Amino acid sequence: MIVVKVGGGTSLNIDAVVADIVALRARGTDLLLVHGGAQTTNAVAEALGHPAQFVTSETGHTSRRTDRRTLEIFEMVYCGQLNKMWVEKLQVKGINAVGLSGLDGRIFEGTRKDTLRIRVDGRRMVMRDDWTGTVDKVNADLLKTLIGAGYFPVLTPPGSSTAGEAINVDGDRAAAMVAGAFNADALVILTDQVGLLKQFPDEATLISAIPKAQADRLMEFAEGRMKKKVMGAVEAIAEGVGKVIFADGRVDEPISRALAGAGTHIS
Repeated sequence: MIVVKVGGGTSLNIDAVVADIVALRARGTDLLLVHGGAQTTNAVAEALGHPAQFVTSETGHTSRRTDRRTLEIFEMVYCGQLNKMWVEKLQVKGINAVGLSGLDGRIFEGTRKDTLRIRVDGRRMVMRDDWTGTVDKVNADLLKTLIGAGYFPVLTPPGSSTAGEAINVDGDRAAAMVAGAFNADALVILTDQVGLLKQFPDEATLISAIPKAQADRLMEFAEGRMKKKVMGAVEAIAEGVGKVIFADGRVDEPISRALAGAGTHIS
């Protein structure tokens, strides 16, 4: 099993990803797809007069502030516009795709963090009424049932809290948990970079390979959204995934190229 996570960058070549999924499945490769949509969500939120807000935790990680209105916009874009875009493109190519959020059937289930400890101008603050969380377990039985019946699941946040509430979960870390639940051979994370760079944005400084035991070292080279992706990679390795690959999602045959050696390989 190969789990593919496609980021939410608008520069990614969605049609190339779809064509590659079709080709790989025709050759007998088992795949699961998880997608994001942060950039589109930010644009829609801005247009609706509720622009995205970002906060920095005490540990230095930046994340989206998710009040209830933001969660509604998030669901509209991720579960509606983008998820159905993926399903339509796959259906046109002959793949019987089923689009599901992590809330459906509690596919992504975890703990809601209704209070966040953040830093603002150097001061510690507690932010309440937040709808974010982490994925603690995956409903792999539901996914296996769909796959066994000939369907191709296309997954996206949000997830479900243990109380059944919708929660904003990180797509990369959710994909890592899915890969772990399936004992996947690889988790391929497609981004708008050639891989992880030692000196961002210089693509000549690509880190092509690193042993699993040293995966934590990659965090010092991660910039912006890549920090969460590296966290997901480390978690996937801890869950027993064979390898994690950061690869360029802007090119033709992005998944095949990644499996053939392109990008950054943690193995």
